[in-house]
Amino acid sequence: MTRPVAVAITGGIGAGKSEALRAFARHGAATVSSDEIVHHLLRRDDVKRAIIARVGNGVIGPDGEVDRGALGTVVVNDREALAWLEELHHPLVSAEYLQWRDDLARLDNAPQVCVTEVPLLYETGGDARFDKVVVITAPRKLRQMRSDMATEDRESRLIPDKEKVARADFSFRNLGSLEELDAFVDSVMRDLTS
Repeated sequence: MTRPVAVAITGGIGAGKSEALRAFARHGAATVSSDEIVHHLLRRDDVKRAIIARVGNGVIGPDGEVDRGALGTVVVNDREALAWLEELHHPLVSAEYLQWRDDLARLDNAPQVCVTEVPLLYETGGDARFDKVVVITAPRKLRQMRSDMATEDRESRLIPDKEKVARADFSFRNLGSLEELDAFVDSVMRDLTS
């Protein structure tokens, strides 16, 4: 059983991590985002019960599922609730990711590379679970234009891009061209599979 090369994509809000993840998929990597894993976890009864116990029923939508927008509003305005939610999610996200990676390795035609988008990779110490790290950066003004969420408060909790780039195996300054991003990803994939 050969485990795929495990790659993490990280970077600031609006830098282009999701576009890079899509590019890796186009170039043959198995891909998943931490956000997809969180969506899955929020549907688990044990996670829902824990969230309700901490922040109340106001975050449950009419369909009985966690309303991510309502939950986001609560945690953006309450740092303790945000810290609690991250402490709840991070180990669960890691366990789900590691299971996904193990499942890939057991496939008859396992991919050579698996890539996960992890926004808080270095901040959570998650880089230890990956073979390689790709950092996507972009100037602050461009990132703010790309993102519809308030970035200042969230960004203040992140490790600066300069430090992420220094720690990463690969980095790309994403100034907007999807073709350039795709070419970068192609070169990384060739390097990882050679």
